[in-house]
Amino acid sequence: MSIASAGAANDTRVEFLGVDKSYDGRTLVVRDFNLRIRKGEFVTLLGPSGSGKTTILMMLAGFQAPTAGTIRIDGTSVENLPPRKRGIGMVFQNYALFPHMTVGRNLSFPLEVRGLEAGERRKRVERALSLVRLEGLEDRRPAQLSGGQQQRVAIARALVFEPDLVLMDEPLGALDRSLREEMQYEIRHIHRKLAVTVVYVTHDQQEAMVMSDRIAVLKDGVVEQIAAPEALYEEPERAFVARFIGENNRLRGRVVTVSGGLCEVEAGGERIRALRIADCAPGEEVTLSVRPERVSVNPESGVYGNQVGGTVRDLSFLGDHLRVRMDACGRRDFIAKIPNIAGHGAILVGDTVRIGWTVTDCRALDIETKGQ
Repeated sequence: MSIASAGAANDTRVEFLGVDKSYDGRTLVVRDFNLRIRKGEFVTLLGPSGSGKTTILMMLAGFQAPTAGTIRIDGTSVENLPPRKRGIGMVFQNYALFPHMTVGRNLSFPLEVRGLEAGERRKRVERALSLVRLEGLEDRRPAQLSGGQQQRVAIARALVFEPDLVLMDEPLGALDRSLREEMQYEIRHIHRKLAVTVVYVTHDQQEAMVMSDRIAVLKDGVVEQIAAPEALYEEPERAFVARFIGENNRLRGRVVTVSGGLCEVEAGGERIRALRIADCAPGEEVTLSVRPERVSVNPESGVYGNQVGGTVRDLSFLGDHLRVRMDACGRRDFIAKIPNIAGHGAILVGDTVRIGWTVTDCRALDIETKGQ
């Protein structure tokens, strides 16, 4: 695939060119990975377990060597450069703090290794602790801190020697939901304040959407799509991306007609018009994707380019919206989300309804071989 570019070459911090990785010489866990990350950008590698995202991060850090291809930092190939000479800050899920050292010593240690004198070490430790809002905790040991505080110390240690590039491997995975959400915004705030380049790994799509400038979605070692969060959600190019990013209704159907950028698809006994994203022709199978919040229940006739019948099977009140599950288009789990406004209570289980959505909110994508 072509390089996913983000700016001119002289604005590039990290570059992957045709990178492959195999551990056994036969199976590629990363395949033809191409990505250009500009200075100060926050890029997330997102995918399920086994998708290759952590392997990519470890190759960039220098803990794994690529089987093929080139990795560059600031224009220099780093395949033969050991981790300690790459000038990279690292944050791991398990914090990796020294339990026998105080917070201050944990932060000072990377500076000692780099030969900074004592006065400069103290200044940098103070700045790093201030950045993560842990002033005054220099003399505590990791066991005396909460999980969130320990993660803040890990982040401070990655930043204390003022690197231009920071790698984070599932850093919030061990935290509970509320603390994880708080730390997402903390990390984003630090990134914006320092303008440091961040490469982040997670399997949590909400986390990736909140924090990232761009997201690379991986599956089985291959990049499915690289784009900004909004583009991934609104304009998925592959069925896997549509399924993995947010919730959507997926309908398997066969193309009936093609006209320019649109196509008509027969799915579940209905004729549905959609944007032609996959390179499809009449007679071929595609996956139709439409987001539940774009589905209108009992709209006025003629308002939407697609209108079909359905039967309500289940209703769930979720505060800001009503979730309607119904039989429609040959599926028993077609979902619509109705905003919590006056009148939504008029729909009852067992009702026969009409549902509609625009042609541009429906995308004809490839057929997934797995996960359908």
